[in-house]
Amino acid sequence: MLLQAVSVGVAAVETYAIAGVVFAAVFLTWGIAQVDPRVAGAPWTLRVLILPGIVALWPLFARRWASGASAPIEDNPHRARARRAAFGASRPAGGGR
Repeated sequence: MLLQAVSVGVAAVETYAIAGVVFAAVFLTWGIAQVDPRVAGAPWTLRVLILPGIVALWPLFARRWASGASAPIEDNPHRARARRAAFGASRPAGGGR
């Protein structure tokens, strides 16, 4: 019983990994430039570096590619502070550094 459950689990992980490799091959060839145009002119070594991440997270990339979404805009406290500094806004009330 336990051996069957483990076999099913291993088969599921293998299927997920194979689907990820197939998706990554297609995505890194045609799709990545649509999702993030900055990667279009990048060397092939970048694609090799991001291959494991694409294989592991392929459902997320597939959804993003299918939705036609553009590159995400990073928004974090550091960028917000840089924007405020660049546009001359005053510091928020309550201090900060």
